[in-house]
Amino acid sequence: MTRTRRSPALTVPLEIQAQSLLEVDTSGPGFTEITRELQAFLTEIAADQGLLTVFCRHTSASLTIQENADPDVQRDLLMALDDLAPRDRGWVHDTEGPDDMPAHVRTLLCDTALTIPVLEGRARLGTWQGVYLLEHRDRPHRRELVLGFLGRARRR
Repeated sequence: MTRTRRSPALTVPLEIQAQSLLEVDTSGPGFTEITRELQAFLTEIAADQGLLTVFCRHTSASLTIQENADPDVQRDLLMALDDLAPRDRGWVHDTEGPDDMPAHVRTLLCDTALTIPVLEGRARLGTWQGVYLLEHRDRPHRRELVLGFLGRARRR
């Protein structure tokens, strides 16, 4: 029999709603870790407990939470995406170049929005987890991410 355990529910009165725009310059295909930038946002707004949201305003880049200890994980994930959405497949949509449609497919497979619980002013990520912007296009881009927080502020 499978066992589960759950802590008691914590209720949080909504005291703060905050937003910020984070611009990230990518260098082409790959992962850009943004965990520190997210923590800086939480610190700036004196977040205590609630939900952090991250939204990518693009259809050819995405967001993911992945291991941040071994860079081989990122290389393997990029190889998997190459297998799932190869650039040379003969896509019909190629208005913006041969990397455009595979980028859309890769975004479909990944997330464009994340929701992360926050407790005591810190994102409740696992030990080896980091938050990444994943660039799917072949050339550098400036990507815009909308950061949001709903919850309780720390007492000052």
